[in-house]
Amino acid sequence: MTTARKTTTVFLTILCALLLTILGLTERWPAWIWATLAALLVVVPAAAMKIAAARRGPVPVVFEEQLTAPPVERTDCQVSQVALPSLWDDYDFVFSATVRWYLVESPGRAPVLNPAGLAAETVLNRARALTEKREPGLASLVQHELGGLLSRMFPDATGQLQAMAESVSLTLRPQDQERLDRLAEVRKDKAVWEHQRTYEQSKRQYLGEDVLKNTGSAVVWWLAKNDEHVEKTVADLGLLAQLTSAANDSDIPERLQELLSPSRTDGPDEFDETDGPVSPDAFGGAPGHRSAADHLSDLFDAMGFPEEDPRRAMLAAQFAHIIKEQNRYETAEEVLRRFAPPEPEDDAA
Repeated sequence: MTTARKTTTVFLTILCALLLTILGLTERWPAWIWATLAALLVVVPAAAMKIAAARRGPVPVVFEEQLTAPPVERTDCQVSQVALPSLWDDYDFVFSATVRWYLVESPGRAPVLNPAGLAAETVLNRARALTEKREPGLASLVQHELGGLLSRMFPDATGQLQAMAESVSLTLRPQDQERLDRLAEVRKDKAVWEHQRTYEQSKRQYLGEDVLKNTGSAVVWWLAKNDEHVEKTVADLGLLAQLTSAANDSDIPERLQELLSPSRTDGPDEFDETDGPVSPDAFGGAPGHRSAADHLSDLFDAMGFPEEDPRRAMLAAQFAHIIKEQNRYETAEEVLRRFAPPEPEDDAA
């Protein structure tokens, strides 16, 4: 019987004795009843304690041994700045921790002369098995993984001690961390550049193979963007024909030659950035074959861009990109040479 049960039994016995005393005094019991009650108050609690002790049984031997066994002595040592491999070559983690261990009694075995070294080896082997599967950029995450892995006692290979680690620290060398940061920035910049290049290629492909495929496609595209200006679109057919022929390095079809009016002085809304004079022969030309650069020059003249206007070179470079997408490299080079900006004069000369 436990101490709490013994206390409860004594308390109930005293309480019952008081109640019976009050009841006996009130009812004026005879003397033999008082003697009987006194005997019962002594015998009943003793019998209850004996029955409880018999029901519980003897104390187990193992439990008694645990009560008398000496406490386990644990010792510790520090492990600092140990290089552990990562998933990437030449990028090592730097490991530090407090190693704790206790010896396991094993009769018949030689005593361990350096238990600290054996415990440190056990902890480092367990840590290495994890770090060599992790990328070096995840050092902070791997540190918490090691903290959980090494927080439990684990036997060494010989079974002579149990070891664990606490206060785990896992970092990278400053030089390696700087390299990883630079690599991350380069990867991000490359991803942005590839997206921009894909966007530009898609835009050039859309303009070259869809919008400027022929004059009809250009007219439909222009109507879709200016569906409320049908009359202006009809008036701009000549410019659209010239633009299409320049993009495809081809001559303007004969059925559209009559649309090229020398009296035309305005162009599509997207090109109305200037209101300069238009050359009288902007849409005319000498009979015979004319190159894409000639057609493009006529277009710039019709738009009011004089020879010294830097926008001619800028637009010509964009047209050259579109022409290169059509695998017409010679024509693109001719356009670039024709409209290349003049070289700056030498100050010394």
